[in-house]
Amino acid sequence: MLHKALVILHLLGAAAWIGGHIVLVLVVLPPALRARDTKAVLHFERGYGRVGLAALAIQIVTGSLLASKWLGGWGNILNFSVPAAHLVLAKLALLGVTLVHAGYAFHRLLPRLAAVHDTNGPAATSPLRRFALHAWITTMLAVLLLIVGASFRLGGIF
Repeated sequence: MLHKALVILHLLGAAAWIGGHIVLVLVVLPPALRARDTKAVLHFERGYGRVGLAALAIQIVTGSLLASKWLGGWGNILNFSVPAAHLVLAKLALLGVTLVHAGYAFHRLLPRLAAVHDTNGPAATSPLRRFALHAWITTMLAVLLLIVGASFRLGGIF
């Protein structure tokens, strides 16, 4: 029963994390880039930021517990005779890159967007483009995490 609850919570976290990023890159960013307007992006990030970080935290906690079960204990993380070891390492690598991206967005990109918020127009173009590229990379990382996670049940990625 606990295993099923962990999987469900992990999937709910993934749905919120990936879904939020897809809305950002497909719905929020295109008109913001066209209008050179940071308002919509900053508004979205203020609302979604807390939900996204909570979703990511839920995924980290539940993923750690599920990975330990798949590995037969964390001591087997480098034991490649354990079928899940390479998948867990792949998810950890993707998670590490994702966390670096999230930290960079929070500490560097969002403050730059906020700084040009009042000056919208041409001055906002460069920070918005950088943020858009960053958002697309983060979204792709999230999708890759999902694919690797699904491969636990599907018997591999390919």
